Amino acid sequence: MSRKLGLTLSLPLVVAMAFATAAWARTFTLQATPMVPGATGSVDAKAGKNAGNTSVDIKVDHLARPTLLSPPASQYVVWIQPENGEAQNEGNLLVGENEKGSLTVTTTASKFTVMVTAESDTHPTEPSKRVVLHTDVLE
Repeated sequence: MSRKLGLTLSLPLVVAMAFATAAWARTFTLQATPMVPGATGSVDAKAGKNAGNTSVDIKVDHLARPTLLSPPASQYVVWIQPENGEAQNEGNLLVGENEKGSLTVTTTASKFTVMVTAESDTHPTEPSKRVVLHTDVLE
């Protein structure tokens, strides 16, 4: 009897944990701007192992190398701008000959905007107006 009761109580707990884990992972579509209208991409955001962190996996396709833009840029930079906060440089998004690129970062924000900008400055401290892809992540 107690074994059956234990199984009866355990099953809802396992189901609840599965739904809670699923609720912390979402995919968002990056929106291209007229600067690179054929570019596509996604942002996979999920709760990190440490409470309060969000893992952000950015993947892009059909994004021309920055040197081919008009005017040309030297690099693409990924920015995360927390809700009611300043944009933070998360690193360079390297794009190969196959026009694909990816970058994984971690942020403490749960609601934020992801921007990919074309930059000529090698160490930008704020995003240029040359946004090529963007999306809002709302957990």
